Amino acid sequence: MTREHPRIAVAINPASSFGAHSAKGMRVVEALADRGVEVTTLIEASADKLFDATVAAVRDAPDALVAVGGDGLVNLAINALADSGVPLAIVPTGTGNDLARGLGITRQRPDAATQRIVRALRSGGIREIDVGVVTTSQGERRFGGVVSVGFDARVNARANAMRWPRGGTRYVLATLRELASLRPVQLAMTVGETTREFEAAFVSVANNRFIGGGMAIAPEAKIDDGLFDVVRVEPISRRTLLMFFPRVFAGTHTKLDVVHIHREERLSLTGTGIDLYADGENLGTLPAGIRMLPRALRVLA
Repeated sequence: MTREHPRIAVAINPASSFGAHSAKGMRVVEALADRGVEVTTLIEASADKLFDATVAAVRDAPDALVAVGGDGLVNLAINALADSGVPLAIVPTGTGNDLARGLGITRQRPDAATQRIVRALRSGGIREIDVGVVTTSQGERRFGGVVSVGFDARVNARANAMRWPRGGTRYVLATLRELASLRPVQLAMTVGETTREFEAAFVSVANNRFIGGGMAIAPEAKIDDGLFDVVRVEPISRRTLLMFFPRVFAGTHTKLDVVHIHREERLSLTGTGIDLYADGENLGTLPAGIRMLPRALRVLA
């Protein structure tokens, strides 16, 4: 960056943690302005309007786009930034904050967060990371974290609908409540010319290590290696899942016989009436094609 006064667009999710953190977004804006940054503030009443406003702001080629919110807002930013070359900065204030966690970005006070962002911008501290693309009947959607199908997708849906508690505990409670309806899904996965049909408790296609507010679903996943870690869990009983669940936070679940992991650059999933989520967002139902865009997103480190 060569401009004396950088130009930064700041996208704020007023619904992050159900409105509890919208004020933090404005404090980030104020702290950036205090550091001599020319700020464009983006805050809208709906996700669709915020996306449109963010796309327009990115078209004006700011020095960075700052996303103040959770994984849903980060997903919106990733899609708004598509092929623009504008770097993304994340100020995590949401429930899961899993992509920020995978990047080593922790919750900070607005002053500290803006200091980190401006310092990285001025020093050229930019990291290039992979981005996934999901193609369904609804079109294409980019994602930075994990695609979820099966039990973990249903947990995501329940957690999104809950109003309490805040933070990662919401996913723990959602998981326990979904146990009553635990059932396998019938899927077909195609990799290259090979199609395999199977039943599974769930399948996670992971670019990032984390999901659900800190669960290390793919503990060996690297966000810049050009490959997904595809995690398939065989059908399991409620009792086994209760033993399985605590191990996910430590990433030791991968040692269990019911867990299978392989790495792929591209695959497709088919099934009847099965929802899929990416970065916590509902993308409709299968079938879906999933492919990797290596190092397609620039992130302020």
